[in-house]
Amino acid sequence: MAETATTLHALIQAGADEATALSSPGGVPLTFAGLRALAERTVRDFNAHGIGRGDRVAIVLDNGPEMAAAFMAVAAGTTSAPLNPAYKSDEFTFYLNDLGAKVLVVAEGSQSPAIRVAESLGVAVVRLTPTPTEGAGSFTLSFPIEGGTPENGGYAEPGDIALVLHTSGTTSRPKIVPLSQRNVCASARNIRTALAFTAQDRGVNIMPLFHIHGLIAGILAPLSAGGQVCCTPGFNALKFFGWMSEARPTWYTAVPTMHQAILGRASRNRETIEANPLRFIRSSSSSMPPQVMKEIEETFGAPLIEAYGMTEAAHQMASNPLPPKPHYPGIVGIAAGPEIAIVDHDGEPLPVGETGEIVIRGNNVMAGYENNEKANADAFTPQGWFRTGDQGTLSPEGYLTITGRLKEIINRGGEKISPREVDEILMDHPSVSQCVTFAMPHDKLGEDVAAAIVLREGEHLSEKDLRSFASERLAPFKVPSTIMFLDEIPKGATGKLQRIGLAEKLGLV
Repeated sequence: MAETATTLHALIQAGADEATALSSPGGVPLTFAGLRALAERTVRDFNAHGIGRGDRVAIVLDNGPEMAAAFMAVAAGTTSAPLNPAYKSDEFTFYLNDLGAKVLVVAEGSQSPAIRVAESLGVAVVRLTPTPTEGAGSFTLSFPIEGGTPENGGYAEPGDIALVLHTSGTTSRPKIVPLSQRNVCASARNIRTALAFTAQDRGVNIMPLFHIHGLIAGILAPLSAGGQVCCTPGFNALKFFGWMSEARPTWYTAVPTMHQAILGRASRNRETIEANPLRFIRSSSSSMPPQVMKEIEETFGAPLIEAYGMTEAAHQMASNPLPPKPHYPGIVGIAAGPEIAIVDHDGEPLPVGETGEIVIRGNNVMAGYENNEKANADAFTPQGWFRTGDQGTLSPEGYLTITGRLKEIINRGGEKISPREVDEILMDHPSVSQCVTFAMPHDKLGEDVAAAIVLREGEHLSEKDLRSFASERLAPFKVPSTIMFLDEIPKGATGKLQRIGLAEKLGLV
């Protein structure tokens, strides 16, 4: 049934009744029959309290099986709005207001500032009590509101909004991305097809579940094939290999910074790696340094499949294919769901091999930002393609290379520099473990090139030596004028290294 599912209710019908859908480290597994019953009960509970299709339900729960199950159960009959539990009061005030949330779901006993904010805004607070003995992720809900009848009850329809998320908003006010049931199911299907998921696959989810990558690739795609997912309490490199021996996964997905942290502990966990051969490892959400990809493939003896996604596309747009087809470091693969084209400034298609803006269209792509005509006018070409804001090229075989975010391109006195190109050169230095190249304001040039570097353990390197290493490999105007050595590079909420705003964060402005 999930072959062509266009709603979450249909998508979770895929697995056999007795097959495991969700598990958690040390926990009792939840079967597909259990997940379906939980979703049915949740929709009924909400409906009985006047909450139905199209009503916004904000969810503030820590990572883990309850968050995964709550997302699916809530979205089966209402509109789910997962929020980062680490937000502060001001952020919750902005998001709950902006979303027009009708209800907030929090864990029983939670001290989240979201609760006080919701109460002050008149948003009902529903408390979720985990019932782990009934299976990972299972829960009961207690409602503070009287019963009522929603305008639209029952399960959501394909055109209903399943999920609302905000863009990361590094340069402007965050925009609301409404994703329909059809959008999220199409994206789950695209990922399932690209990675050839079956009911035999087991994943370990370490991605945050308030973010599109974890929700769609980590949870929905494998479940749509009847596979199972072990939901961890969130990423922890120290616990990863313990989880691996318990869950015996066939794959996992993560962002590059997580892969690097896992790699850092791999040499101490050789036996676990050998005892649990992976079918593949997936990376998405930011670019994977080719050097790290090579090291991961050698360490795990499995292909690293890099994919390209964004919230507006309900995650995946392109993915490298599985072997025996080739996959290449530094390239995000072939169209894996939506159509992909490269266009010029006016939205006109460019010939193969030319650099331009990457645009997409397909049934996983949102219809438009919510209540934001200006953003929509900028975001779509007259031909109906969505502008990703990324710059890239397509090879004759259809492989996509991203050359940079248009907003991240450094303009040094008129010379345009792709920070990714500089990253890749600096990462070639044997002492460098992580690197982010970014724009730094300059009074004469407008912008200059700067780089934040994390060295490998026990290594020492001077700014002068790294600059001379770069000078042999890069044109002089691309060599960073400022290099900062850090113990850790500041990351966004989802573990992504963020170039935009880094100069301010590091006190360079």
